[in-house]
Amino acid sequence: MEFPKGPMCQSCGMPLTKDGDFGINADGGKSEEYYSHCFQNGKFLDEGITLQEKIDKNMKFGTQMGMSEEMAKKMAEDILPKLKRWQKTN
Repeated sequence: MEFPKGPMCQSCGMPLTKDGDFGINADGGKSEEYYSHCFQNGKFLDEGITLQEKIDKNMKFGTQMGMSEEMAKKMAEDILPKLKRWQKTN
């Protein structure tokens, strides 16, 4: 599976395409690496979550958006382990 073109959240894999997509650093500046639903005030909103728990969470979100469970699982398993946030735990 290929990564989407352009910047993507280094926690969940969502494309970062407009200003409102970007999270907020502790200093109040825009995070260039993380999605607003993942990162606020310099902290992950799901701090302490494991990579497997994040994969499961993304699978659930993908199926809610109309993907098959198999497709959502494949995307989550292919993309998440390659992202910056999860490199530290592998």
